[in-house]
Amino acid sequence: MNLASLSQWARVKGIKVMGTGDFTHPVWFAELQELLGPAERGLFALKNSKSSTRFLLTAEVSCIYSKNGGARKVHIVIFAPSFEAAGTINLRLGKIGNLAADGRPILGLDAEELVKIVLGASQDCMVVPAHAMTPWFGVFGSKSGFDSLEECFGDHAKYIYAIETGLSADPAMLWRIPDGRNVCLLSNSDAHSPEKIGREVNIFDCAPDYFEMMKAIKEKDPKKFLYTIEFFPEEGKYHLDGHRNCGVSLMPQESIKTNGLCPKCNRPLTIGVLNRIQELATEPEGYKPDGAIPYKSLVPLQEIISDVLGVMVANQLVKSEYAKLVKAFGSEFSVLLGPGLSELEVATSAEIAQGIVDAREGKVELIAGYDGVFGHVKVAKNCKVVIPRKRFF
Repeated sequence: MNLASLSQWARVKGIKVMGTGDFTHPVWFAELQELLGPAERGLFALKNSKSSTRFLLTAEVSCIYSKNGGARKVHIVIFAPSFEAAGTINLRLGKIGNLAADGRPILGLDAEELVKIVLGASQDCMVVPAHAMTPWFGVFGSKSGFDSLEECFGDHAKYIYAIETGLSADPAMLWRIPDGRNVCLLSNSDAHSPEKIGREVNIFDCAPDYFEMMKAIKEKDPKKFLYTIEFFPEEGKYHLDGHRNCGVSLMPQESIKTNGLCPKCNRPLTIGVLNRIQELATEPEGYKPDGAIPYKSLVPLQEIISDVLGVMVANQLVKSEYAKLVKAFGSEFSVLLGPGLSELEVATSAEIAQGIVDAREGKVELIAGYDGVFGHVKVAKNCKVVIPRKRFF
């Protein structure tokens, strides 16, 4: 997980601009300063490299604090346009907590105070609540204690222009709640490993320019911010209610009948994203607000190949077929978004080609995640039941 490998995998995936992550960590920040040089406005490139990958300075902070008589836990993403701004943020946050302890530092800091610090470093920074619906650290999660951005950020809620959907939710779910309609919805995903970058991404049609991208987000400009690419939310690990230790997962209507308790051990369930959406929703399922940025739901290419072949993702057969397809079409996203069935069949087996098209068209079987357990997506070729999903292109 260094800049060279991230840059390499960005090219494989078809990603032009990616976040650095973790600029608050002093060792990583020093490495970023050493290895990155200025490129387009607010973006950076690897020094002494011909790579076309651009980096944007990002970090995630965990705010854990007490407010209004209760514990509050919120993860927040920070975007910064310069090393100067990021350095100023680090200087301020370093006086509050130990930034060297983790890539995502834990700070006893009110989320509104974090906004003040970040925007005090530069008005061009942006603050975005991370994975907004997940139970433990999402701003609207069942354990966070907030029902609105205003409750969390107070008078500074007006400076929150976007929230992340997270892997366990998609825009169609968030459109049902007021703040999900009022702000822009971004789709970012933790990397975890270089080959897993880009599970969720944002598609822009503008100059590679930090300020242009932030403006498109703030204005929800559909001509410049075209759409997001999402996980099927069922694949996220907090979609349904459940209790991992007992292997119990429940739909919201089922957990209501158990009073939010595990039917096996009688302990509290972890209330998932779908339930929380229904609790906060002011619009019915299927509602789409005017001016909403569209989205597409996709399955990572290695997962499709793995499912069709009936082997683990790490199997060499998967890696071989993946490499062939990427070489044939230029990048993973080119494979997932572009070629038709006949074009794909030239580069891979008919079964894998059909799986790619089925996943693109939403013809998948979904086994939903719960309480920290990832869900599963099976492509239609191997499905007993096909669940067509509404598309919002």
